[in-house]
Amino acid sequence: MFSSPVRTVMVSELDPAAPIAPGTTLLDVREQDEWDAGHAPGARHIPLGELPRRVSELPVDERILVVCRSGSRSARATAWLEQGGYDAANLDGGMVAWAGAGLPVV
Repeated sequence: MFSSPVRTVMVSELDPAAPIAPGTTLLDVREQDEWDAGHAPGARHIPLGELPRRVSELPVDERILVVCRSGSRSARATAWLEQGGYDAANLDGGMVAWAGAGLPVV
């Protein structure tokens, strides 16, 4: 679908004390039931299928760190956001990696 790889952030690169750096928005593109089962504190929830019509809800002056369950849907969302001029990166391993690293889930 997209020819070039997207920028990726590894969970190990995040600060465990403050995983979402100032000036960064964590965007969760999972479905509602996945979100309800547990998500990162402070994340914005816009399911992947709703992103094109809700993209205006995202700040244009911040980096967008995109997360899904394992990193596949978020990679697609990241590529789409980058094409639209957003500073976006994919969280490698998604919420599986996030929770596995002991980062907070609510």
